[in-house]
Amino acid sequence: MTAEEKKKELALYRLRQADETLDEAEFLFVGKKSPRAIINRAYYAMFYAVLALLIFEPYSSSKHSGVLSYFNRRFIKEGLLSERAGESINTAFELRQRGDYREYAELGYEQVKPYIQKAREFIAEVRNYLKLQSLI
Repeated sequence: MTAEEKKKELALYRLRQADETLDEAEFLFVGKKSPRAIINRAYYAMFYAVLALLIFEPYSSSKHSGVLSYFNRRFIKEGLLSERAGESINTAFELRQRGDYREYAELGYEQVKPYIQKAREFIAEVRNYLKLQSLI
């Protein structure tokens, strides 16, 4: 297997992770589980899609903030993906941070519900970009 074939395989794996994680967010929402858990899964669905993009970029980071900063600079500011995609993942990241790390933070169902659809659209946009670039 060539290096390019390995990259393609890993990108497809990351997109499957994104799809599976989005399914988890939907399952949690339908089951009226914790809004904190729902936004966590919706954010991670988008994050895995970003990781699929970064496989083809000369960049790596162990921090979510670094990954998002590069993503915004490269894909949103350069117009490769929509501003809506950037807003979706950045706001989901902020909500996830609040839910996961702030004491006594309360998130509501109506607050996190839109992020299931936003994650679905985000993943579709990333997948479409990768296909148009003949990367997957």
